[in-house]
Amino acid sequence: MTAGFAAALSQAQAKISTHMDMRLPQADLLHEAMAYALRGGKMLRGFLVLESARLHDVPEAAALEAALAIECIHAYSLVHDDLPSMDDDDLRRGQPTLHRKWDEATAVLAGDSLQTFAFELLARDEVGPHALPLIRTLAQAAGKDGMVSGQMLDIAAESAATPLTLDQITTLQARKTGCLIEWSACAGARLAGANPEPLRHYAQALGLAFQIADDILDIEGDAATVGKAVRKDADAGKATFVSLLGLEGAKSRAQELAQLASTALTPYGAAGETLKDAARFVISRDS
Repeated sequence: MTAGFAAALSQAQAKISTHMDMRLPQADLLHEAMAYALRGGKMLRGFLVLESARLHDVPEAAALEAALAIECIHAYSLVHDDLPSMDDDDLRRGQPTLHRKWDEATAVLAGDSLQTFAFELLARDEVGPHALPLIRTLAQAAGKDGMVSGQMLDIAAESAATPLTLDQITTLQARKTGCLIEWSACAGARLAGANPEPLRHYAQALGLAFQIADDILDIEGDAATVGKAVRKDADAGKATFVSLLGLEGAKSRAQELAQLASTALTPYGAAGETLKDAARFVISRDS
């Protein structure tokens, strides 16, 4: 992690956390559970929103609403993914999963509230005149044609007679992980009413590289550092990028994708350097 990227990520985390404290006061158990789900992550998606907004001179007040919104959607997806009816995980971000800390009903309701809260944030006056495209595209990225669709494909793969092919895994992960990363990177352009295509190409490569790195961490990482259970996919016999490409092949493909992501930022010149660093970070992270 370069010093410049580390500083930018840390600043983004601090700003989003402060904004969360303002928008989500812990008035009761539901609010406390929502905040618990939001804390402790890298906030990479929120960082992408803030950085893409910076590239387009978007006021920070607008960008922060969108950054917190995507972190809410991501957190809700993790809370529900961890439930006994889904992955049945005990650990998330180095802490007990929400249904383990409290109970399953609290986890379901906190996840539901985080999802709806995201759209409440995007509808605030601070977001400005381009709020509707942000709301529509986030609904698409998170819903039946995006993340939730990817989750369904993932569940179906667990009981499939044959392991998924490389093309099928790529499609699954483009929806499950990639759609929210793509929305995040394009948010700044949409907030400005600008063309999001360069950032879309960047994010598509970044999202796939992120998932390949996750599959590598599932093999090489340890639970204490990663902050969640590891080697679950391998133990379950699930097809992953590592199982299909081999460990070295997966690492090589992740590096190629990081380079593709960097190349997509050429139109932004030196201003895109921090996002290039983000692509390099995604494939070298240990959590």
